[in-house]
Amino acid sequence: MKKIGLIYMGGTFGCIGDSLSPMPAEAFIPQLKKVLPLHLNIECFIAPVIKDSSACTAKDWLKLVQYLQVLQRDGFQHFVIIHGTDTLSYASAVLAQFMAKSAHVILTGSQYPLLTVTGGDTREFTDALENLNFALNAINQCSAGVYLAFHYQLIHAQTALKIHTTDLNAFHGISVSQDIQQASNAFLIENIHIEKAAQFNCVNWMMQPIEQYLLSLNLKNILEAPPHCLILQGFGIGNLAINSEILSIIHSLQAKNCAVILTTQVPFGEIDQRYAISDWVQTAKILVSNTKSHADLYAKTLKMYLKYDAIDQWHTHWGSDF
Repeated sequence: MKKIGLIYMGGTFGCIGDSLSPMPAEAFIPQLKKVLPLHLNIECFIAPVIKDSSACTAKDWLKLVQYLQVLQRDGFQHFVIIHGTDTLSYASAVLAQFMAKSAHVILTGSQYPLLTVTGGDTREFTDALENLNFALNAINQCSAGVYLAFHYQLIHAQTALKIHTTDLNAFHGISVSQDIQQASNAFLIENIHIEKAAQFNCVNWMMQPIEQYLLSLNLKNILEAPPHCLILQGFGIGNLAINSEILSIIHSLQAKNCAVILTTQVPFGEIDQRYAISDWVQTAKILVSNTKSHADLYAKTLKMYLKYDAIDQWHTHWGSDF
């Protein structure tokens, strides 16, 4: 029987109390084991980092990837990960970019805790147990890759988007029944990558309908201390009206080794640069998103940052499956 590594990383799933707070992982794991199906060969693990998912950052997810890769060397190839829902799409996308198809991985979570207020029994109303059982049943059925399981949906991890704050049907993405292009090579995480990821500075701007001179002022402010990458979420299919001053500032950002990336604020569909308003993209030498979701774009920029120090290298390798 295939071994399944069940990894607990916190989140609402393991919270207790009237005002929800996380149950200590060491106390939660014995309670979790009581509800696991007996016909599966499951071993429980505590993730390297346990925290509210809204506080998770790149280094936390890379520590998780590193932990999975250690478990792989111990013979595990099937993993189910319990994670908070706030940044579940980001965690899923990072694991998809870095684990690729090297293992079978499913992330899940819940909108309601598994246990009662006191932590002594399973709640009468909770989606936690259903989501977990769905993920555990799916892990032996899915092909190698990374997926997100939630409310009876199994979707490709890098396409995941949280679409509702409290509804049980909280995530949307491309179903596992559809084939999509995925990263094919795993990225072996070393401590040096985790240390570098702690410095990763990624800024995302969702464009608003403001005058161009105001956009220039905003860009000038960020030019004083530019991040490693600046993501500009344009309108519609990626449209963004600019002038020569804005173009000049973008070039100045790039000269300071800041990758400027164009994407769209529209959740579904792809970037399309057929409109004249987008002719500036070629002149600006701006990177254009070719990812499956906004979280996937974050994960890809993280991967580029870890692999390449110079923005010219980003441009060279942006379109490849590295």
